[in-house]
Amino acid sequence: MKRIAVSAAFVFAAFAINMPASAQDVWPSRPIRLMVGFGAGGGTDVATRIVAEPLGEVLGQRFVVENKPGAGGTIAGDLVAKGTKDGYNALMISTGHTVSAAMIKSQAYDAVKDFAPVGIFANSAIAIVVPKDFAANDLKGLIEIIKKDPGKYNYATVGVGSTQHLIAELFRQRAGLQAQAVAFRTTGEVVTALLRKDVAYAVDLAHAVRGQVASGELKLIAVTTGKRFPSLPNVPTMVESGMPGFEINGWYGMVYPAGVPKDIVVKTHKALAEVVSRDAVRKQLENIGAEASLSSSEAFGNQIAEEVTRWREVAKTAGLEAQ
Repeated sequence: MKRIAVSAAFVFAAFAINMPASAQDVWPSRPIRLMVGFGAGGGTDVATRIVAEPLGEVLGQRFVVENKPGAGGTIAGDLVAKGTKDGYNALMISTGHTVSAAMIKSQAYDAVKDFAPVGIFANSAIAIVVPKDFAANDLKGLIEIIKKDPGKYNYATVGVGSTQHLIAELFRQRAGLQAQAVAFRTTGEVVTALLRKDVAYAVDLAHAVRGQVASGELKLIAVTTGKRFPSLPNVPTMVESGMPGFEINGWYGMVYPAGVPKDIVVKTHKALAEVVSRDAVRKQLENIGAEASLSSSEAFGNQIAEEVTRWREVAKTAGLEAQ
């Protein structure tokens, strides 16, 4: 009897060694690291922290947010892309992920191929903003005014090669405008330039200028989202304003490194679906100017690829060289 017991134990041990990791260790069995490529308090960081705790509640393990700012978010991206592929190493990204792929020459990873998309969990509105007494109240009027005096007007964005800058450049290219970009370090500086009328218009997150819009100091004349943004029902889209196909959402999403088991991606996506359906989460996202909305993993992957191609074309046309 003793020999049989030993043999059985040996067979079981051998079988366990050859079992897939997922069968030996049901995921998740320990905390998951959520990397953020920007500093604490930024949009990606805040959006991540809103969903991290409830994700942990749904999956039964903590999601630990870790900030690794620098190089347009690519430091964190590189750590995750080259990190473990066991589901305990994830990256939270925004539209800047695809912009960095176009603007950073020495990026150490492929923004498309080196990640397994889970999904976009929130969208935000990017808007065309003008001073309160600017002669135009809509996009058509803005375009007409600038075209009457080619080269006279400037527009403001945050940073050279930023998401806002490339969206502004795409608008300038599509509208056929001769206007000069003026890059500022912060949205606060952009707002000041608008209030002083140093620039004719700006492209920025609608939520970032909400205070000045509410007070009547600035006005939004269009949003770049594909449909009217829920919190801005009276602001038309670029498409409605006469620019067909101009549909760009600001977004926040989650990815794993490529090669992570498919079942982990599926399980995480289901958990995210439950999280973004919660009223408390939707309200918190709304408070930072975002709309809870979960995409499929496949759609997210396609969007990343399409955006990388788009921003590279925009940068090339504008003569912006990747650094």
